[in-house]
Amino acid sequence: MDKTKGGFLLLISMIALGATMAAQSATAIPAGAAEQGITRKQADEILNELRQIRQLLAAQPRQAAPAPQPAAQPQNAKLSIQGLSVLGRADAPLTVIEFSDYQCAFCRAFHTNTFEQIKKDWIDTGKIRFVSWDLPLDFHSNAMGAARAALCAGEQNKFWEMRSLLITNATKLEPDAILGYAKLLPQLDFEKFKACESSDRFQSEIKKSTEVANAQGISGTPTFVIGKSTGDIVDGQLFFGAQPYSAFESKLTELSK
Repeated sequence: MDKTKGGFLLLISMIALGATMAAQSATAIPAGAAEQGITRKQADEILNELRQIRQLLAAQPRQAAPAPQPAAQPQNAKLSIQGLSVLGRADAPLTVIEFSDYQCAFCRAFHTNTFEQIKKDWIDTGKIRFVSWDLPLDFHSNAMGAARAALCAGEQNKFWEMRSLLITNATKLEPDAILGYAKLLPQLDFEKFKACESSDRFQSEIKKSTEVANAQGISGTPTFVIGKSTGDIVDGQLFFGAQPYSAFESKLTELSK
């Protein structure tokens, strides 16, 4: 994970958000029951994610506290989405890029609790196009293989179907499990997919995606860039964490004016 000041600030904000979500869910939802919020299982996954992040922070050398800074302005990133998988109309006026790690509990929380409503209200209606950007984190041992699996499925026009299966099953992304998900996809040539997944195909592309994200100060997942569409270029604001639908709705409505 990126060790710059921006990366630490992002980790801290993710910890605060995740701790609140997990604490609320763990105290309010009995085992085996589900409400409109996250489930007890998702809360446990988020707590485990937080422990891993805390261990990474604890392993870093201590530094002097930074001097107080003026109130931060919204951070921006300018990126090209050429060659990436896009959901929605190519000419949609707004673009949302999600930087995701398929093994990330926070990404799963966003996908489970927020994404479908965004798809219904904004993507399917032609208001935004949604872009998936790979950002597998170093401490997730199966994240790289999962990212490759989605791209391998994409060669057969099954990227979004595979992506949904991978994120939904974020805790079960071992190689055999991924092959099992591939078998669930209709009209997928399984042998062709298997050969792609067992190779180093897309390794350089995924690595490049990570480097470009880090260069923009993006080192945690999920992170979003939300901005107006200008061909393949998106110049937008950074939006951090698995925030509720209302937060995305507010930001998208603001940018639609």
